[in-house]
Formats: sequence, C-alpha cells, structure tokens
Amino acid sequence: MEPKSDSTLVKKTSPVYTLSIASGLSKIPIPSIRQYIDKGLIIPFKKDSKRHLFSDIDIIRLKYIRQQLEDQGLNIAGIKSLLALLPCWAIRSCSVSDREKCQAYKSITNPCWEASEKGLKCRNTNCRECSVYCILEENMDLKSLIRSFIK
Repeated sequence: MEPKSDSTLVKKTSPVYTLSIASGLSKIPIPSIRQYIDKGLIIPFKKDSKRHLFSDIDIIRLKYIRQQLEDQGLNIAGIKSLLALLPCWAIRSCSVSDREKCQAYKSITNPCWEASEKGLKCRNTNCRECSVYCILEENMDLKSLIRSFIK
C-alpha cells in the first residue's frame, strides 16, 4: 500500500464541514453522528466553542459506518470491533518492543485511536491524521486489507 503524500493527507484531514453538512453528505442523522462520536467510531475536530468540524476522511468514515449498519447488519459494537482489527502496528511499522507496551496491539474491542497507553511511535501522533485512522479512504474492504498484512 502506497502512503499518501503529506499535502494530500493534510487536505483530506482538514476540518471543513459542520455537523449539519456532514449529516447531509453522509446521509446520517445528526443524533446518530453524535452517537458515533461518543462511541469512538469517529474523531472529528473540536473547536474551542465545542462545535465539531469534519474532514473528507470523516465523511468517508461516516459512509463506511452507514454501509456496515445497513448493508452488513452490524451494530455499533460490531463496527468498533471490526475497526479494532486493523493492524495498526503493521501499518505504522512498530517494533516488537513497542507493540508489547501498546494497548492497541492487545485490545480486540477498541481501535488504536482509543488506546489509553500507546507505543512510542504513536504517543505524540494526532490520531485524526494518522494513516491508520485514514485508511478507510484507501481501502473500504477491510478483509482484503488485513489479508495484505498476513504473509
């Protein structure tokens, strides 16, 4: 998988959409989006005024969530567990010693951006801009993505 250039990633992770615009673009009601934020499925930008702004990546994630709920019949806990299977340590090329110290490596129910204890490589990383959080834009088929890391 080819990593995105920094300028492309910054553009796609720039917070530009209000909650109502994000709702319209993703075809998801505002209360549902708030629930997805509360459950850790999405991490939009939060302004000082406590209002959320969403990026292109966030819109793609919202559409992915809607697809999993409607087409695949998953619930929120199922989607969260599915996202927890993303091999963040492989995507970010973490060392074995870093993996052993990282809650994301050990958890089967929480995605890496929710890990309370992270490996050295991720401690000072803004999760909204991390390649793991942004990966759904690259490949909506998680099974194929996970297979690509098993060799």
